[in-house]
Amino acid sequence: MRAETQLRVFVYLVAVHSLAIGIGLVVVPDFATNFAGFGSVRPLFFARQAGAFHVVLATGYLLEARRGAADFVVVAKLLAVLFLGWSVLAGAAPWSVTVSGAADGLMGLGALWLQRRAGRSGAPSPAS
Repeated sequence: MRAETQLRVFVYLVAVHSLAIGIGLVVVPDFATNFAGFGSVRPLFFARQAGAFHVVLATGYLLEARRGAADFVVVAKLLAVLFLGWSVLAGAAPWSVTVSGAADGLMGLGALWLQRRAGRSGAPSPAS
């Protein structure tokens, strides 16, 4: 499989992951937040808002996959790792925060590596 195809498939999988989390938080917020170790979140608006945020991210990832790049994925995952890492260091984070930080870090590194292998970047090429 060509490097460009591998990159696209990877970004699509990252999008599916975010979409699944988003749908779970929107449709079954109590189950999702309890499973993640947060307990019930009240009002439900905040869990659903987090779900909507994940759907927005997934949409951005899908748009990026169409153009064959992963800049947005790399930046989003870097910011997620920083936020989740800070949350763990601040204390009392449930198991899912640590696991999510590690998973986001791996996804970001994977996207960066595949993008470099494919020789792609979303940065505009200099005018000739």
